[in-house]
Amino acid sequence: MMKGWLRLRSRTWLTAIAGGALAIVLLLAFWPRPEAVDLGEVSLKAMSVSIDEQARTRVHDPYLVSLPMSGRLLRLEADPGDSVIAGETVIARVAPASPGLLDARSREQAAASIRGAQAAVNLARAEVRAAGARLDAARADLRRSEALAGKGLISEATLERSAEEARSAEAGLSAAEAGVRLRDAELSSAQAFAKSFLDGRSADKGAPLIAPVSGQVLRIIQDSEAVMSAGSPILEIGDVAGDLEIICELLSADAVQVRPGMRVVIEEWGGEAPLEGRVARVEPSGFTKFSALGVEEQRVNVIISFTSPASERPTLGAGFRVEAKIVVWEDEAALTAPSAALFRVQDRWSVFVVEGGRAREKTVEVGRNNGIDAEILGGLKEGERVIVHPADTMKAGRSVTARR
Repeated sequence: MMKGWLRLRSRTWLTAIAGGALAIVLLLAFWPRPEAVDLGEVSLKAMSVSIDEQARTRVHDPYLVSLPMSGRLLRLEADPGDSVIAGETVIARVAPASPGLLDARSREQAAASIRGAQAAVNLARAEVRAAGARLDAARADLRRSEALAGKGLISEATLERSAEEARSAEAGLSAAEAGVRLRDAELSSAQAFAKSFLDGRSADKGAPLIAPVSGQVLRIIQDSEAVMSAGSPILEIGDVAGDLEIICELLSADAVQVRPGMRVVIEEWGGEAPLEGRVARVEPSGFTKFSALGVEEQRVNVIISFTSPASERPTLGAGFRVEAKIVVWEDEAALTAPSAALFRVQDRWSVFVVEGGRAREKTVEVGRNNGIDAEILGGLKEGERVIVHPADTMKAGRSVTARR
């Protein structure tokens, strides 16, 4: 009887042990496991918000060379890309179309072209004087603004506008002086052309047309020999190295955020490193353009000047495509969190913060957002970890672990 009791007791213990082991296995199998999530860190770093748009380069002041009087244009020997020097390089030759061109009317036309060129020179010199007066006024206004800013009587924005006006006035004076040089060269070219043309020496080799400005030949409009009337365009000259700029067609909703002087990063231009630029001006008038999908858009031209030296872009020419990133806001030490960590709860932004291995929902105040990082104005501290791309099923208090 004692043996039967022992056997019963041992079977009871074995059953209890087996039941306990099964319970442990089931408990482990159905125990909630931490959810694997992607984590990002709240950190202080440089952040910027930019407007990105495709753009193209162009020469700011291209010069279209045309015939000063009717005649027979001899075949051009110049090619696009050839360098020319103002007042020295012969860019074309023109011969009389017929002996009748050497009559009194042709002489009057030649004299009239010289008088017109002289008037253009006088007008250009008057523009230089006007530009100089505007520069003096802008510099005086800048000095007054600097004095008032030193006393805290005006804002930094007002001081920056005064400085920008002074820079614009300096650029205007430089452009006016370049206009005088151009008109002087045109006058010399007209005088030389008329002299050789009316002397009858152009019948064989033609009267020379001298380059009015220094630069490169951008394009040839009339390459072959032809009889042409006065004013017919021949070729275009521009300074690709020193006068290159960028024209960017922005949506009007983006253009209202852009101001002259904003920094621009120029990418996808073909070089290894990006180039730097500044917004020179935003044109006040927009225009209608249809997108590739046929959508009607209002666009505004934004002109960008290069600040990187020309030596960093020796192969960049006019009409090239580039990618312009206009920086409308930047901060060197902004408290940021990944944009993908944010989600909306009614009318507020929230994130899931990982604390003690569990997800905690926090309401945050968000500033700027560039699609990658978001500026955090309140609700988070540096070093906190947040869940990136939280699932719709994520709830506060759930156990989480970093996905490997």
